[in-house]
Amino acid sequence: MIVILAGGTGSVKLVRGMAAITDDIAVISNVSDNIWLHGLYVCPDIDTITYSLAGMLDKKKGWGVSGDTFSGLEQMKKMGQESWFRLGDKDIALHIFRTELLKEGKSLSDVSDMVRRRLGIKAQIIPATDDSLQTMVLTDKGKMHLQEFWVREKGKPSVKSVSFEGLENAKASRIAIDAIRKAERIIVAPANPISSIGPIIALSEIRKEISKVKQKVVAVSPIIGRSAVSGPALKYMKAMEVENSPVGVARYYSDFLGTMIISKTDSRMASQIEKMGIRTLQTNIMMHNRKDEIRLARYLLK
Repeated sequence: MIVILAGGTGSVKLVRGMAAITDDIAVISNVSDNIWLHGLYVCPDIDTITYSLAGMLDKKKGWGVSGDTFSGLEQMKKMGQESWFRLGDKDIALHIFRTELLKEGKSLSDVSDMVRRRLGIKAQIIPATDDSLQTMVLTDKGKMHLQEFWVREKGKPSVKSVSFEGLENAKASRIAIDAIRKAERIIVAPANPISSIGPIIALSEIRKEISKVKQKVVAVSPIIGRSAVSGPALKYMKAMEVENSPVGVARYYSDFLGTMIISKTDSRMASQIEKMGIRTLQTNIMMHNRKDEIRLARYLLK
């Protein structure tokens, strides 16, 4: 089994590439960007992985359902409801289904597994925790949920700190722990290290388990040089005093990381990473298309 710690658009590309060459995948997904909207429980990272593996993802936007419409959202706007988070009509169907089942007492893991089976997805999609865990961003405009910062505020406010509310009471999913123990290889996707991977490894049980088998753990750098491949990673990293480079990411992961995959253009940084006891390999880590996704996935399986 290949286990992938995932969250965000970089994760989706790698997961999609891996799913193209092997069925034995378990994706442990970030849940800390989940949010309640209009009485519905929305799970952006889980849903993006789900839609992608089901062949439903809007690849141009990188989120939501391909060809979706927004009539319901426009109607809510006319009713004076907030409309900053773009929920499509087909997308809302999944949120209604999930919310109803959660209210019946089913866990997020149960619901996520039910959804992926109904959509014909072979890979497991496992929430890192079934408990409430939220990424909160302290900004110059006050404290806000990650979705409010990134979507509503378009990531413009200055970031002072990032925290994970609910962490003290959140327990790692037992399904996730079992997958890690069975894994032949554990891959940390090239995702935002603070807001996408950070909440997963902040769960002490998960961090403890992957630290035990660090020789199996491989991370793909989400940064080339000093530029994030996508998203607001650098803003978060600066606030959390993590160096904005592959070296900084390696240091942030150092207690559980066995191998780091970096861009060929960052070869000069390899020795700094290897001084941490982390093996370093260099290849083209950019994924512009499906061919690139599969190429990188094959490289990771070698």
